[in-house]
Amino acid sequence: MTRTLILMRHAKSSWDDPSLSDHARPLNARGIASARAMGDWLREKGHVPDAAVSSDSQRTGQTFTELGFDIPVTYTRALYHAGPEMMMEVLQGQTAQIVLMLGHNPGIANVADRLVTQPPGHPRFMDYPTCATTVMRFDADTWNDIGWREGQPIDFAIPREVMG
Repeated sequence: MTRTLILMRHAKSSWDDPSLSDHARPLNARGIASARAMGDWLREKGHVPDAAVSSDSQRTGQTFTELGFDIPVTYTRALYHAGPEMMMEVLQGQTAQIVLMLGHNPGIANVADRLVTQPPGHPRFMDYPTCATTVMRFDADTWNDIGWREGQPIDFAIPREVMG
């Protein structure tokens, strides 16, 4: 059996209101458009998640909403600025076959790099800009069976490319 991970950084957030905490910052107009475009791209490519797990920040939650998937989502503080080990722990607690995980840099870039067997040949993979998305597949019966460097990269995209 295979497991598929869709690993996405939140879309572009707004810095317009300096009174907001980092956790409470919403998406800006570009971020909303990017999230919608990435949702369309995922559907066009056939990468439709069964469930999602997301940081509980405003911008990750709003990114998930704008993707337009009607799937169960779990919001957790554990993914708010999490490092690779915490992200792996959260992932290994999932049960769906195709999981969308939404998080923040630098953790999301680091976990993407550590999970794939080899980086996709894309110049933006290592810096993982806002709303960057990697789709990777694992040969595993459960998420507990996966390890570092076992994810086969299937797709990688950034909003600028899918929006034209």
